Amino acid sequence: MNQQSMPRRLSQDVTLQCLDARGRSIDLPALLAYDPTDPWAVEFTFGRPSGTVRWLIGRDLLLSGMTDPAGEGDVLAWPSIDEYGRAAVVLEFSSPHGRLVTQLSTRDLGSFLTRTLTVVPRGEERIDLDLLVESLTGSQTQ
Repeated sequence: MNQQSMPRRLSQDVTLQCLDARGRSIDLPALLAYDPTDPWAVEFTFGRPSGTVRWLIGRDLLLSGMTDPAGEGDVLAWPSIDEYGRAAVVLEFSSPHGRLVTQLSTRDLGSFLTRTLTVVPRGEERIDLDLLVESLTGSQTQ
């Protein structure tokens, strides 16, 4: 088994801006998380106390979406400007239950992604298969 210690999980609170049905901007608190054991994904968690929504989004999609349109299917990202003239990234989430279009400060997203790249640089993503088997089976491999 690989005895090398794995860097800890990173997280950051952010605020997503959304438009309600009347076109008013509302803030949606969210949590960004990055687990080095799944180095290709960033987790977005948002919602109400009665229930949260969790999306795993490719880190490369988010990095690309900061400067160019990126993604296809359930998650799209593209650069934009918010209502105050600041750089933002628009994120569009689609599911069979609906669609959410939101934006996030480019500064906040960039800061978080920079931290993830410090832990696991681009091109150095790996999966520890022993750790994966252990987590799936609840047993330690030798």
